[in-house]
Amino acid sequence: MKTQHKLTLEAIELLKQLIETQSFSSEEDKTAVLLENWFVKNNIPFKRNVHNVWAVNKHFDENKPTLLLNSHHDTVKPNNGYTKDPFKAIVEDGKLYGLGSNDAGGSLVSLLATFTHFYQQKNLKYNLVIVASAEEENSGAKGLNSMLSIIPKIDVAIVGEPTLMQLAVAEKGLVVFDALVTGTSSHAAHPNNNNAIYNTINVLKWFENYQFEKSSEALGDVKMTVTQINAGKQHNAIPAEVKLVVDVRVNDKYSNQEIVDILQKKSPCDRILPRGIKLNSSSIPVENELVQAGISLGRKTYGSPTLSDQACLNCPSLKLGPGDSTRSHTADEFIYLDEIEEGIKIYVELLNRVIV
Repeated sequence: MKTQHKLTLEAIELLKQLIETQSFSSEEDKTAVLLENWFVKNNIPFKRNVHNVWAVNKHFDENKPTLLLNSHHDTVKPNNGYTKDPFKAIVEDGKLYGLGSNDAGGSLVSLLATFTHFYQQKNLKYNLVIVASAEEENSGAKGLNSMLSIIPKIDVAIVGEPTLMQLAVAEKGLVVFDALVTGTSSHAAHPNNNNAIYNTINVLKWFENYQFEKSSEALGDVKMTVTQINAGKQHNAIPAEVKLVVDVRVNDKYSNQEIVDILQKKSPCDRILPRGIKLNSSSIPVENELVQAGISLGRKTYGSPTLSDQACLNCPSLKLGPGDSTRSHTADEFIYLDEIEEGIKIYVELLNRVIV
């Protein structure tokens, strides 16, 4: 068995290769090959479905519960603020720069190293399944959600996302709405007391001021934000409608369907429709042994405002990984090399308290 130190060095080298290989959502074919190479190099049988690469521990036993280790290898596209080449792995002052280094390459390679560490061990209390998934950033149809009918049934999961190796025991869900405010179209030169744009002023104030009743200890309030507005085609014509896009981050006190029901009943829009309701909030009881193991290692619990592949899981799941969520999707994204080393160490120590 390789030492933890050697696995850490190999994980960092893999992350450098991932950074230098473009892997936008649904275009992860080349990074999938790099992940396949990791398994080949470590003599671990694996399978691939589209761009998802997965494996199970050597002594998998169907009579045991199964723990999923998951993170993704797709990235968003780099923004215009980069001063460094986003596709070049640059190490400066202990930081590894590059697109996807923090979100979620550091978590992915740390989980791969952790899975490899435990792969050959006998008599584990849990089976291990690792899925390096695609299409997380765009919640695509060919990501982790497509794997749940292919991999063994999952009882509990660790989803690798940047949390500073603190324990995200809950995660907000997401519903995006398309809303419509209507009025009467006319020439701008003529009187019109039913101007759709003016009608939208009170609608926007309603969205700004509305408060959902239930607050969550872990996730706080539901957060609702109007993020897009579109109306009119020419300067001299009053449009008949204004289109809004509303982003709602849902705490664990509501299902997404409940949010839909509330807004369709109460909002002053003429029409408001959800684009989808599958991205529900998720959580894991603090009493769960994974959480308790993390707490015993000095880790703190919190609720995460950001969305991840946890949204497609139907089992308790813990979000945990190296890196800082505030660096995700930013220019000159980076992760500290020490964070990867710490991530692998804590993952291994945590699982030693749960599955060994």
